[in-house]
Order: sequence, then structure tokens, then C-alpha cells
Amino acid sequence: MSDAKVSETTLRLERLIPAPPEILFALWTEPAQLLRWWGPAGYETSVHALDTRPGGGWRTTLRRPDGSVMAMSGVYRIVEPPRRLAFTWAWEDESGARGHETEVMVSFEAVPGGTRLVLLQKRFESKQARDNHDVGWSASFDRLTKIAG
Repeated sequence: MSDAKVSETTLRLERLIPAPPEILFALWTEPAQLLRWWGPAGYETSVHALDTRPGGGWRTTLRRPDGSVMAMSGVYRIVEPPRRLAFTWAWEDESGARGHETEVMVSFEAVPGGTRLVLLQKRFESKQARDNHDVGWSASFDRLTKIAG
């Protein structure tokens, strides 16, 4: 496992997950599978849209343990099963307006022992925003590793 903050506006996370790329790709692209790991432990995930084709939209919400809800959405740019996904990401405010947009690229590479999953998220507004995503993705990847392995 290696995590690297590439710059103040770019996050790179890498995990070796003991499952084939096809399984991991499905966990990212099928709503019932995404629900199993998306978000930190203790958060309840809802999938409102997951149109996994280039130009297709996605939207999920996370309900925190205190009951408050966070919504995020974006558009798929690249969908190449089972190797690569790229999509935009933005948090939504209470009125549904999308905030600053980042770009996410996820690659799935078959390696001895499973799949090397690499996430690169670019164009953060600040180091703090990058660090917040580092915490969230890392917690989600811990859950993903447990269910995929």
C-alpha cells in the first residue's frame, strides 16, 4: 500500500487488492456493488444515478452518523472495462448546486496477488480539500479491500 500526495492540488492513492480487475471494476460500476463500500464506515450510501458510459452521469449521497447528508455527482469521461474509469466529481450544496469540480482517474491493473488499484484525483481548490478526500478515499478503500478480498 502506498499513498502519495503528488501536489497540493493532486491526490494519488494506490492499493493492492486481492481480487481480479473484473471484480473491482464491477464494484465501481454496478449500483448494488458500489453501495457495499462507497463512503467511510458508519456512513449510509445511496446511489441516485450511475450511468457508466462516457457522458453518463452519476450521483450519490452519504448520510453521516449524525443524520446530515452530503451529495456528490459528476460525469463519466472514460469507461474501459476492466482497466480504467475517469469521471468528474463535485460536492453539491443544500440546493443541489454543484461546487468546484475535480477529475478522477482510476486504473485497475492485474498483478501477482490481485489488482493494483490507482486513483488520481486532480484540480483540487486547496491542500485542505485534497487532504479531506485522502481521508475519505482511504476509508472507502479499506472497506473495498475487505469486501473484494
